[in-house]
Amino acid sequence: MSIFKKICGLRNLRLCGSTFAWVLLLILASVECAEAETCLAPVRPFVPNDSLAMREYADIIRQDFEVYIQGIQDYFRCLDKERARAFQEAREVSQQYQLFLDDASH
Repeated sequence: MSIFKKICGLRNLRLCGSTFAWVLLLILASVECAEAETCLAPVRPFVPNDSLAMREYADIIRQDFEVYIQGIQDYFRCLDKERARAFQEAREVSQQYQLFLDDASH
């Protein structure tokens, strides 16, 4: 017995197959889109207004700033990489569009 029959039962096989086809299509589409990078900016470090709290938590605050500085550098690299990828994609799409226009006019 196939996995479809086990999961869907014999009555809903056609419906389940249709659903499976849509799920497969969505997975393939998401793989295609996976090339785009999501760049997330780091959270800005918190600095208390109270000078006593600043001195008391100086090590933690210093570490938060160091983590932020590393994170913002990674963020900028990510943005640069994504910009280059998007620019290349736009170039390819423009070329495809030109080919489409040339073919459509004949």
